[in-house]
Amino acid sequence: MADVIIAGAGPTGLMLAAELRLHGVGVLVLDRDPEPTRVVRAMGMHARSVEVLDQRGVADRFLALGKQHDPSAFFAGIVPARPLRLDTTFPFVLGLMQPITDRLLAEWAVELGAEIRRGCEVTGLSQDADGVTVELADGSRLRSRYLAGCDGGRSTVRKLLGIGFPGEPAEHETLMGEVELTTPQEEVMPLVMELHKTHRRFGAMPLGNGVFRLGAPAEGVAEDRDTPPTLDELKRQVRAIAGTDFGAHSPRWLSRFGDATRLADTYRSGRVFLAGDAAHIHPPNGGQGLNLGVQDAFNLGWKLAAAVNGWAPADLLDTYESERRPVAADVLDTARAMSELTSLEPGPQALRRLITQLMDFEEVHRFLIERVTALGVHYDFGPGDALLGHRQRDIELKRGRLYELLHQGRGLLLDQTGQLSVEGWSDRVDHVVDLSEQLTAPAVLLRPDGHIAWLGAEQHQLVTALSRWFGSAAT
Repeated sequence: MADVIIAGAGPTGLMLAAELRLHGVGVLVLDRDPEPTRVVRAMGMHARSVEVLDQRGVADRFLALGKQHDPSAFFAGIVPARPLRLDTTFPFVLGLMQPITDRLLAEWAVELGAEIRRGCEVTGLSQDADGVTVELADGSRLRSRYLAGCDGGRSTVRKLLGIGFPGEPAEHETLMGEVELTTPQEEVMPLVMELHKTHRRFGAMPLGNGVFRLGAPAEGVAEDRDTPPTLDELKRQVRAIAGTDFGAHSPRWLSRFGDATRLADTYRSGRVFLAGDAAHIHPPNGGQGLNLGVQDAFNLGWKLAAAVNGWAPADLLDTYESERRPVAADVLDTARAMSELTSLEPGPQALRRLITQLMDFEEVHRFLIERVTALGVHYDFGPGDALLGHRQRDIELKRGRLYELLHQGRGLLLDQTGQLSVEGWSDRVDHVVDLSEQLTAPAVLLRPDGHIAWLGAEQHQLVTALSRWFGSAAT
């Protein structure tokens, strides 16, 4: 019997597996596909996701293989008049193909002790007061204390639970493939870049050795999105825009994706949770999907581990939905807005010109980019200091960096007074006495996900916050 079974070995499921293993939780990851996908559904990671990886000490693995891009134009592709200063150590978008991201996350999760079984499709589930029974396509059954559905937009887990997934169906579809082109890159790219100014869903990205990631709007929405397009379909749609198909041949993979927008009615049913695309889908504008799922897992992981390990406050698991579902709703609205701004119709184009002018104001530009990169995400922790519930960016301490202290996924009291104590919670919370010129509060209590749970100097107030987020003191 595993502590937690995770359905889906994509970025969300793998991130969740790693988080759980940091806390010694037994994890089994099931994926229906026999091999990791080669399809590139996401192209990179935003600043907040890189911060998350940095908090766990593995960001360097991803940075070494990615390419840094300016995030300034990631809101609907609008190019601002001047660069943007973001409140992060990683003020860029990390270009990294999803298969590479998946591989790095899987390697990390396995290093920590997670088990990944591929070719295992979940077909049924039931739950009782003690756990969840999962049925697989081969008729076998597995048992766990909790189940996490990280199995994508067509989530089997969500459907088996009967959780509603309201929203808007796809109105447009994009064809995508990794193909070889006979036309030289120096001829392809000038034409592609010029056409991309108006045809935002058309593009080609060189991958080296004559291979390109090629995409174009589909003629319509396919009845069966599981059936990939043919090379001829992709070439026909590319020719319709560019007047040439660039001699596309020898596809490595072909896929299609739509712009449906949906949000699950609830993220939890008893001992079963939804995360990533299983809980929300939206148009790919701004590259937010993978990042939203990874950050779902980062929020859920330590809370689920706390429940397994027996110290979670009574309502801690409920805060996963109350914190993450509003974030997803905002992402869906942002993606909807960006979709409108990519339309070639006169009304959306007029609105695009207006937004372009507004983005000349630094405050507007920062607000919109922080929505896309999730740097502006904060949770409602109730009344208190204005910084309560906000993410704590990395800061320099006298003896190193703050994020270096979060690698084990524990809570952290950063104490500049030397007068405070976490006695009774030291098995869950680290107490570090150190100083930083970048920290104005006497002390700050951070949750394992880096959000500020308390600021101040009074021990009795600290005890209240410790009890709220880390359960009862050990006796």
